[in-house]
Amino acid sequence: MERGGVVGGWAVRAVRVRFPQSPASDLDVGAELRYACEDPFAVCLAFPAVGAPVEWYFCRNLLDAGRHRTTGLGDVTVFPGEDGTVVVALRGARGCTPVAVPADAVEAFLADAYALVPPGTEHLHLDVDTALTRLLAPPPCEGA
Repeated sequence: MERGGVVGGWAVRAVRVRFPQSPASDLDVGAELRYACEDPFAVCLAFPAVGAPVEWYFCRNLLDAGRHRTTGLGDVTVFPGEDGTVVVALRGARGCTPVAVPADAVEAFLADAYALVPPGTEHLHLDVDTALTRLLAPPPCEGA
């Protein structure tokens, strides 16, 4: 069961995903799709974990385009899957893990994200001055 919606500047959708290349490919695993206005070009696919959650950030447009055709280079590619899914392939040091997400959940999540920040208006939600200040600030003193 997927659930989600918009709260403040966030779109969050809880989803049940599958790992089609795993030995337990029919096992549903809980995950979340997240979008924040303050990072308007990115989406997050997060998995629960003992300790810190595992979070993958990638371009919102990549997720959208991947519903219709294979797209992406490098660590994340997205493509239409079988049986009404969208596959997000995550590549890391240990190889590639495809994650099948229900297409209707992806569509609902993107509708919420686009309601928060319509396509083409992402630049209006960036705080470039704050980002540059943080980037150019001297590192904090150790032991202070």
